[in-house]
Amino acid sequence: MKKEDFKIQGMHCASCATNIENLSKTLPGVKSLVANFALQQGTVSFDENITNVETIGKSITDALGYKITFGKERDLEEESRSYQKEIRLQRNYTIFSWLLAIPIMLGTFREFWILSSFVPAFLANSYVLWLLTTPLMLWPGRQFFVGTYRGLKHGFTDMNLLVATGTGAAYLLGVVNTLFPNLGFGGSEVAFFETAALLIAFLVLGRYLEVLTRGKASEAIKKLMGLKVKTARVIRNDIEQEISIEEIKVGDLIVVKPGEKFPVDGVIRSGYSAVDESMITGESIPVEKKEKDAVIGATINLTGFIQFEATKIGKDTMLSQIIKFIEDAQLAKPRIQKLADKVSGNFILVIHILALLVFLFWFFVGYDIFFVPGTQFLLSSITLSTVPISVFAVLLSITVLIISCPCAVGLATPSAIAAGTAKGAQYGILIKGGDALERASKVNAVVLDKTGTLTKGKPAVTDILNVGSLDADQILQIAASAEKGSEHPLGTAMIKAALEKDLVLSPISHFQAIPGYGIEVVLDGRKVYLGNRQLMSAQKIVLDDSVEEKMQRLEENGKTAMIVAVNGTVEGLIAVADTLKENSAAAVSALQKMGFDVLMLTGDNWRTAKAIAKQIGIQNVLAEVLPENKALEVKKLQQQGKVVAMVGDGINDAPALTQADVGIAIGSGSDIAKEAGQIVLVKEDLRDIISAFDLSKRTMRKIKENLFWAFIYNALGVPLAAGVLYPWFKFLVSPELAALFMAFSSISVTLNTLLLRRYKFKTI
Repeated sequence: MKKEDFKIQGMHCASCATNIENLSKTLPGVKSLVANFALQQGTVSFDENITNVETIGKSITDALGYKITFGKERDLEEESRSYQKEIRLQRNYTIFSWLLAIPIMLGTFREFWILSSFVPAFLANSYVLWLLTTPLMLWPGRQFFVGTYRGLKHGFTDMNLLVATGTGAAYLLGVVNTLFPNLGFGGSEVAFFETAALLIAFLVLGRYLEVLTRGKASEAIKKLMGLKVKTARVIRNDIEQEISIEEIKVGDLIVVKPGEKFPVDGVIRSGYSAVDESMITGESIPVEKKEKDAVIGATINLTGFIQFEATKIGKDTMLSQIIKFIEDAQLAKPRIQKLADKVSGNFILVIHILALLVFLFWFFVGYDIFFVPGTQFLLSSITLSTVPISVFAVLLSITVLIISCPCAVGLATPSAIAAGTAKGAQYGILIKGGDALERASKVNAVVLDKTGTLTKGKPAVTDILNVGSLDADQILQIAASAEKGSEHPLGTAMIKAALEKDLVLSPISHFQAIPGYGIEVVLDGRKVYLGNRQLMSAQKIVLDDSVEEKMQRLEENGKTAMIVAVNGTVEGLIAVADTLKENSAAAVSALQKMGFDVLMLTGDNWRTAKAIAKQIGIQNVLAEVLPENKALEVKKLQQQGKVVAMVGDGINDAPALTQADVGIAIGSGSDIAKEAGQIVLVKEDLRDIISAFDLSKRTMRKIKENLFWAFIYNALGVPLAAGVLYPWFKFLVSPELAALFMAFSSISVTLNTLLLRRYKFKTI
């Protein structure tokens, strides 16, 4: 199964995205497709043996008319040109529409107020009004009718159908009353051309403003893409040459001078400098970088002359990964959006049925019972006393169709997700989509892995106690030699301590890691066990009281004590301590004050675990947990009704990160952990957990606000347009006013979402 992203041109509302998704279900080989109206993007999973991107794209274009572009890396200049072209088109439509709509409106209203004193009489002629309205229908209005035709041709409906039905009905009534004034639809004095003209004018104005505001949704991605460097100075064959960034290869030696950006990710081979990484991590304080330190592409070299080796290029760089992360996140749909999509997808059919019922009610019942002569439509030249019953019923039906467009519902969620995930990325918090945001907003229990998460993950040897015939250096030499085949942080600490003492490490002839317990090796013909109590117990190696007492004393001080046994005899203890990260205690305290249940999860023994937990104020400790049981501990909490976030960094944390409702991976951790997590903290600062939860709650609040106003708008607007209040207040909403309301409903949702850009992260 292959997955590809694509760009979409020509979508006008949320129903357009729904239509693309519905069409994809009929395409052979397509497993799933998600289209995002707010971002004008999509992603599709398909079977390569059955179909390909060309076939999928052509099927969508032929059926619905949207332009689909696959396989191209995002080109900011091309996107900007395309976006500006769309803005210009809708702007020209708007200008043209109002240049004609204003004289049409003046001609229609000529008999009112003082307009007759400066509006020429010929402008009130129905044939002139027809002549002025027709170009509006053929140019700016054409987009609605073409969209309707394409949709209906393949059995789909969208906002275009509502608009085409409403404006088309008004225009046709005007034509009928002009050519056949005696048919009983109001005559030439009630032309309806101004209704069609103002509908088109308001609708294209709304579309123009929507295009302007919609462009803000992907602004963060465009800013990140704008950080990329176009060229780099590379040393090849001892010659410095400037090449395009696309020509850089892994292993190239690259020169970066003060004030320049690092073109790709790499490792410093010579030089020393302060580097501004704020564009990636959100941290404003420059970071000191020296030989062997890693550097990130697009960050700025502030002070020194640097030569570094390229280790990640193209799509593998952190900047490219962050951009891809955000794009994927903004396409992922939370459950609340799926509900909104379902509602908007069925909404258009419901509205057409409702419009028919409105017509039937007012035509057969309502007009005779409630009509009061002299009542006028708001923002219209039409006076009810001059309108026949059939036209009166048609006008209310048109108003219902126009006012009920579901665009605001469709924009409510994706626009907020785009803003929320972009804001998170700006500060080094990468969130994998709306579903992760939704789950994070409901978390009430946070499980923190100890090593590498609460601690720095770089333990050091603190104590070596001999309890047998070997001295301290011999014990350390044996332990370090045994750990040569291990990548465990505790083993690394022992090897480092041995090398600092210039101890020679001996070769081993057998190595076996026993997860959660320790290791078994054969060293110089001797069988060596290095590990915890459980390992010794399993091998029937007895610990006497003095050894147990020393171990307990070390563990009570927060140190991990490892037992060294040679040929079945305990020879010594090696204590290793891992220091806490600077902000661990502050982060834990803040989480507890916010009402979260905070737990520490570790494979350490209970004494060591409790000693560490005490230092940072954690009461709930899960200790002596084997790697394969971490996910089980998370599951136990979930069975208690808790919504669990798991925070970890290692490969052995991946199952727990996946099991948790929200997996939060530390940015410096393993690639597997970052893949398993739904949120990645780039800066490794645990205080960002608080920011991630707060941002998720703010974003979900914004989604709910948007959906509330979108649904309330339709819940109030549709009945108002149907004339529910007319029997008591004797006023009706005109189709023109309905068009204005519809246009600004979508704009108001987008503007409300953009308030997230002002969000400030919580500080502790």
